[in-house]
Amino acid sequence: MATIKQEDFISSIADALQYISYYHPLDYIQALGEAYHREASPAARDAIAQILTNSRMSAEGRRPICQDTGIVVAFVRVGMEVRWETKGLGVSDMVNEGVRRAYSNPDNILRASIMEDPAGTRRNTRDNTPAVIHYEIVPGDKVEITLAAKGGGSENKSKFVILNPSDSLVDWVLKTVPTMGAGWCPPGILGIGIGGTAEKAMLLAKEALMEPVNMHELLAKGPHNRVEELRLELYEKVNALGIGAQGLGGLTTVVDVKIRDYPTHAAGLPVGMIPNCAATRHIHFTLDGSGPAVLVPPDLDAWPKVDWQPSPDARRVNLDTITREDVVTWKPGEALLLSGKLLTGRDAAHKRIADLFARGEGLPPGVDFTNRFIYYVGPVDPVRDEVVGPAGPTTATRMDKFTDMMLDKTGLIGMIGKAERGPQAIESIRKHKAVYLMAVGGAAYLVAKAVRSAKVIAFEEMGMEAIYEFVVQDMPVTVAVDAEGTSVHETGPAEWRGRIGKIPVVAG
Repeated sequence: MATIKQEDFISSIADALQYISYYHPLDYIQALGEAYHREASPAARDAIAQILTNSRMSAEGRRPICQDTGIVVAFVRVGMEVRWETKGLGVSDMVNEGVRRAYSNPDNILRASIMEDPAGTRRNTRDNTPAVIHYEIVPGDKVEITLAAKGGGSENKSKFVILNPSDSLVDWVLKTVPTMGAGWCPPGILGIGIGGTAEKAMLLAKEALMEPVNMHELLAKGPHNRVEELRLELYEKVNALGIGAQGLGGLTTVVDVKIRDYPTHAAGLPVGMIPNCAATRHIHFTLDGSGPAVLVPPDLDAWPKVDWQPSPDARRVNLDTITREDVVTWKPGEALLLSGKLLTGRDAAHKRIADLFARGEGLPPGVDFTNRFIYYVGPVDPVRDEVVGPAGPTTATRMDKFTDMMLDKTGLIGMIGKAERGPQAIESIRKHKAVYLMAVGGAAYLVAKAVRSAKVIAFEEMGMEAIYEFVVQDMPVTVAVDAEGTSVHETGPAEWRGRIGKIPVVAG
């Protein structure tokens, strides 16, 4: 009979969360490397190269792959014969203490993103607790734990439907994936749960994401059951949609499709679909009473040999002298290298600015957006000699409702984020002859290396959502929406869907 000690359990949780913050699962990174070598779209290939380079940099530097270090999800399978040696803490308490330690580790601080009172004041808990925990009581005398750190960009794209039993699940997936946009940072993995009840289907989808990436094996051996047939069909047809890396258009949107099913009521067909992004992070370990989990670092020689470098054709831009007349000359899909000063701000900062304007007040002292760019980012705190921690872009569509206000009232001429913009924002960009630039989601450590200095200039109490002034040098971005309102997230996938041409797109 195994006895699990409190400290062994807590330290294992903390160590595992640190581990997955900077080590990609090797199966995913190797699948992404294969996608890189297959990719025919220059824009998608460049984005994948940034993700792969960032992954190796994060592994070597032991700093987060992505600035969004996720909400912790724990699957805990407790053997019925296990004994616990604790000091008054329950298992959930121990999980959360492990989260608290991991996210406050001074050698690798992880961003705290969890908000309590979610429909009210939305106060940051400051230590990323509490985790979302699922338990299963099973035979045996061990405790098996699967941990994931799920980023908001991918989690926000989760979908659920209850189909009629006669409806086509494949048609629903092909209709739904394009509506998810690129905020989930493809290429990634789709987890699909089929059956049970509403909550069971979603849990199955989340559990499916923790399974090994093995599509290459399934392609080689062929399907042996209906679930494997579905995986292969969806893998081929989702990739044929042409969405591609970062939604720029290309051959690979998903590196795998994972499916779990469960018996369900005769009256319906519940289906949950949850994507994992380019910063997919999860780990499995077992405690048997012999001590804390031993987590062996992966062999970095197994990483794909990809070293991203900026395109020699990239336009170099001085942010300190840029004008509106300059930005109207930029073309959709053009690669830029930004140098100079830019301001940051995301959801909470935009809401605070909107409230100031609604009260007839101006911008906070020291904040001037005239002929400036705003970068949608919530960076990780720096450690040691860093000026800023990993600082990749957040999903730009969350700022769409504020875009016209910012362009109309502040003198702003450009925005930087990840993924597409919606029709409302695109029209505002066209009307104001502004521009939207895209940085690669999943390349946060790489992007942070372009930041030469960082200081908070407003809303310091909001932590990572404060307004910073960054000084950057050769920060890589792509023109995603030009001053005429042309969006590469519309033109790119349409072009590559036509090139692939394997299946018709299911109408919405």
